Amino acid sequence: MASPRITLIAPGPHGDREIGLSSPDRVVWPELGITKRELAEYFLAVAEPFLAANGHRPVSLERFPDGIGGESFFSKNPPKGAPDFVEAVTVTYNSGRRHPQLILSEIGSAVWAAQMNTIVFHPWASLATDPDHPVELRIDLDPQPGTGIAEAVPAARELRAVLREAGLEAWIKTSGNRGLHVFCPIEPTHEFLDVRHAVIAAARELERRMPDAVTTNWWKEERGRRIFVDFNQANRDRTMAGAYSPRALPSATVSTPVGWDELDGLDPSVFTVRSIPERLASLGDPWADFAAEPGRIDTLLDWWQRDLDKGLGELPFPPEFPKMPGEPPRVQPSRAKTPAD
Repeated sequence: MASPRITLIAPGPHGDREIGLSSPDRVVWPELGITKRELAEYFLAVAEPFLAANGHRPVSLERFPDGIGGESFFSKNPPKGAPDFVEAVTVTYNSGRRHPQLILSEIGSAVWAAQMNTIVFHPWASLATDPDHPVELRIDLDPQPGTGIAEAVPAARELRAVLREAGLEAWIKTSGNRGLHVFCPIEPTHEFLDVRHAVIAAARELERRMPDAVTTNWWKEERGRRIFVDFNQANRDRTMAGAYSPRALPSATVSTPVGWDELDGLDPSVFTVRSIPERLASLGDPWADFAAEPGRIDTLLDWWQRDLDKGLGELPFPPEFPKMPGEPPRVQPSRAKTPAD
């Protein structure tokens, strides 16, 4: 017999919300027995830092109707029947199409999303008040086969030094899987393409300093056993799991902000839906002051222009993007035609 529907209370800006949760005992993470109710209660427990990182900006919901072992799909616009406190903002996608995108303006929206079987939250790098201009520069350090968190940590530390030279202060979190995400708060003065170019400039500088350890090669066959600096995550409508978002992995890990002094011996597997509320209660949020002093990307854009002048041009875009000016051919190197001898 299905478990009865329950009601959870979520604090809101104008008083408490009563949010119904159907099938609260349905298991979402089978190996740990974590239920839908536990997931919803997790969002209530981490409300403040979760909203600081993911709220008030366009967000995509990754929904798993049958738990992490089943199929998933993304929700971007508010589904039919969404409560009136679940807000939306019209955004422009890379195709030029415009469409409403969900916003989490209060924690009740995240609890409602859990009712809708959402596990992973993918926020944009821009705010709903100005969705075309990012307030975060984001860099994904993605370990390739044969590498892992141990190899990502020194790359992250050197990347922090690179960004400091460019006048930016970097903050770090686990991806919730094998990688690390490095974020910098920035003033919303540039469009997504400019921010992408700033990320590429930082990535190339990091690659020059650690050529055997990191790579900007888009094609997997060229990356080897190195950390891939995924510059394409800086594009419009390309997102990564938000801070304090759970991941759809058997261990129920969470993408977790950490202090730079926590990187030695870092074990991302200990940050889970069940452990994060206690961590926040005892240690606080390492990203509490994240947005206090946003920087500018001017120096990185100077580096981008410097590299252009030296013959380093645009890098490939994701395959679903329209062809972009100056972009190299989207052909896997091993399949590219070679000129006849």
